[in-house]
Amino acid sequence: PGVVLWLITEAGLSPAEVRDGLTDHAGLAGLADLADLATGEAVPGTAGRSGDDGRRAGDMRALLAARAAGDEDAELAVDVYVHRLRQGIAAMATSAGGMDLLVFTGGVGEHAPEIRSATVAGLGLLGVTIDEDRNRAATGDAHLTPPGATVRTAVVTAREDIEMARQVRDLLTEGTRRVSDGPVLVSRPTG
Repeated sequence: PGVVLWLITEAGLSPAEVRDGLTDHAGLAGLADLADLATGEAVPGTAGRSGDDGRRAGDMRALLAARAAGDEDAELAVDVYVHRLRQGIAAMATSAGGMDLLVFTGGVGEHAPEIRSATVAGLGLLGVTIDEDRNRAATGDAHLTPPGATVRTAVVTAREDIEMARQVRDLLTEGTRRVSDGPVLVSRPTG
């Protein structure tokens, strides 16, 4: 938090410039330098996809396309993403005493076979491998486990809509729902 105050009071940036730097030019987009940091110009082809006006280019599809075109900054961003993903998986597996199944889901997990391959390539010590042919061909729910693997791997469609419907059903039938801050009370309609 102190760096924000320093940027405003000592570096002379306006609050809008600080916000822009912390949101639009942070994370993967910042590493990949996909937006002109001085002018905030939109990244071609990203308007309306991932930010207010296309300046937020943290979309993995944009990074993979830039990497395929030889962009070294995009390569760095993808490498950092995969490194952090492996790091998180390994930490959780270590805390749990091992793992039985690794599931890839969500936008990147479901649609980026190259990210799945790169992630698994660094997890061999945990017994994680994938069948590359199955990985490249995967659509929807798919098993990626090769014969003889000690840890199963899969792609699972996220289905957020079904989870939201379940939560609404629970709210309406139970009248309360636990959230991180405590229960939320809901009045049920009568009649």
